[in-house]
Amino acid sequence: MVVNLVVDTSVWSLILRRPRVDETHPLVRAFRAHVAADDGIFLVGNILQELLDGLRDKKNFDRLKRLLEPFPLVPLERDTYIEAAVLRQRCRTKGVQASAVDCLIAAACIQHGFPLLTADRDFSYIAKHSELALLTPQG
Repeated sequence: MVVNLVVDTSVWSLILRRPRVDETHPLVRAFRAHVAADDGIFLVGNILQELLDGLRDKKNFDRLKRLLEPFPLVPLERDTYIEAAVLRQRCRTKGVQASAVDCLIAAACIQHGFPLLTADRDFSYIAKHSELALLTPQG
């Protein structure tokens, strides 16, 4: 059964931005397993931007842009942004200081029914106050 999921910047960084990838890391193994299973791996536009923002030279920028090209963007609509604002307000009332970008990523995942693969603990706090599903790799 094909699973559609969003992979967060924190996981992409483990795979793409390290001089040597730790293949034993549970999130790296989970990512590789989803790729091998031909699951649908999606990006949110903010994740794509964050990954490309950190690159200083054009050669690496172009290489990473090409590498990420096959991974489709989750479509964001007006309702996605509204839900992100509602989610951020809900988190604030619960004492969770979630960023606007993280709430937008969470709202996109919720809206499309996609779980999120992430190393960022902030999403676990958001998930406690929303329908955000997090993929928790074993290991």
